Amino acid sequence: MGRSRLHTERHLVSRIGWLRAAVLGANDGIVSTASLVVGVAAAEVSKGSVLLAGAAGLVAGAMSMAAGEYVSVSSQSDAERADLARERAELEEDPEAETRELAGLYTARGITPELAHQVAVELMAKDAIKAHARDELGISEMTTARPIQAALTSALTFTIGAMLPLIAAFLVAPPMTVLAVTTSALASLSLLGLLGARAGGADVMKSVLRVTLWGALALAVTAGIGRMFGTVL
Repeated sequence: MGRSRLHTERHLVSRIGWLRAAVLGANDGIVSTASLVVGVAAAEVSKGSVLLAGAAGLVAGAMSMAAGEYVSVSSQSDAERADLARERAELEEDPEAETRELAGLYTARGITPELAHQVAVELMAKDAIKAHARDELGISEMTTARPIQAALTSALTFTIGAMLPLIAAFLVAPPMTVLAVTTSALASLSLLGLLGARAGGADVMKSVLRVTLWGALALAVTAGIGRMFGTVL
């Protein structure tokens, strides 16, 4: 006699809120801080100045990421609440029209009109606003905006990412700073691309190449600027 098992399928879309903020924060922390350190080090200034610039970039960047994510995701959250408020008003004003509207959405997806109407009626009887939020507005528990979560995640992962090039700069002698920071940054970006792809179920090689190539470009540009201005000054 076979044993029945519960259906425990896990969907990666449930991670989209924190995963986007985490990858963005860590990537920005690595690239911006490593680029800043490389640019300053290329100008051949003292090790203390390089570390001070990097530390200032870490603090400013983490605060900027937190504020930016909070404002951005709060705007999305405000738009979601406004849409839900309008939907509640429409449901109170003309529930029959809203039932037909919901049934029309199901019919457009290939369900017969009779069954679509039955599904719409039953779902609205259970939770009308939830049914319209999910199927008409595309708002669900998994994808809804969470400003505080996004802000804290971005700030934390930015700080972790920014610490890596700073540690590399601290551990080596000044002549080796540019090489050490560049190497550690590119390695960190590759690892970030790998982890982000695994967490999100994406193609690993494509993700690694994407973050590494853009990071290498940023480092090359800032190193060139630092070298140019260091020579001039």
